[in-house]
Amino acid sequence: MRSDWKRPQEWAGPADGWKRIMMFVSYDGSDFHGWQSQGDGCAVQDRLSEVISSLAEEDIQVYGSGRTDSGVHALRQGCHFDTPLSISPEKYRMIFNTRLPRSIRVLYSGEAPEGFHARFSTQSREYWYLIKEEKDMLPFDSRHITQVKRFPDIDVLNSYASAIEGTHDFTTFASSKDISESKFRDIYLSSWDIMKDLYGFDVLRYRVAGNAFLYHQVRSMTGTMLEAALKGEDAVSFVSRLDAKDRTLALKTAPSDGLYLADVSYDEEKYRWFEDRYAGQC
Repeated sequence: MRSDWKRPQEWAGPADGWKRIMMFVSYDGSDFHGWQSQGDGCAVQDRLSEVISSLAEEDIQVYGSGRTDSGVHALRQGCHFDTPLSISPEKYRMIFNTRLPRSIRVLYSGEAPEGFHARFSTQSREYWYLIKEEKDMLPFDSRHITQVKRFPDIDVLNSYASAIEGTHDFTTFASSKDISESKFRDIYLSSWDIMKDLYGFDVLRYRVAGNAFLYHQVRSMTGTMLEAALKGEDAVSFVSRLDAKDRTLALKTAPSDGLYLADVSYDEEKYRWFEDRYAGQC
């Protein structure tokens, strides 16, 4: 629940005379080492920070709503930076897009509301995982959609997905590299559906939205559900995996190429219903 989120209650705002600019960005993560700077200049954060630092002629860092791993894409990632420049906030979109590689696009720029922080103000994050059958893969799908021989039964997949909704300890689906103190996360939405791509081919999509996610959690849940469904595992067995809080019970971790950060929301009302429905759940 929101009252349990371990986030700072206060954080620094922009310096006197500076403005905080919020942006939403989209990127193809295929050639990047994820969102967060690794010190090698090959992260999305590096590219954005380079643009504003060059404009301001001083070192300025762009902060994101959270990390995405190497090879993971974003349809709508939230971020912010502080600047002493007098440029109209809405113009940063055009300025960034003329200086960034085509694999990164700024969708929106504007002055951030008072007290805003791209990471700590986030209310929800939604991920999509996209999959196509081998027979329907196109040349354009490479590094953007995960390939499987055949789709599992979608009703079986949804029987697993529904068990993920709510507040749970997701230790089973956390990477051994995850350093979070608590493995509890609030999951607002978890479901599978079939979409059509631009050319009319079926795309199996997993949608999951929550307050935050553990390292590799979405990929681990996706891979485990796919593998379990192909094995014919029932929903009770899947719930047992989740409830065991045992990483060894997770099956395959899905590759990064099919994963998208689909949306970051700062709207406190969007999932307000969750607080009432799951109040008191551990």
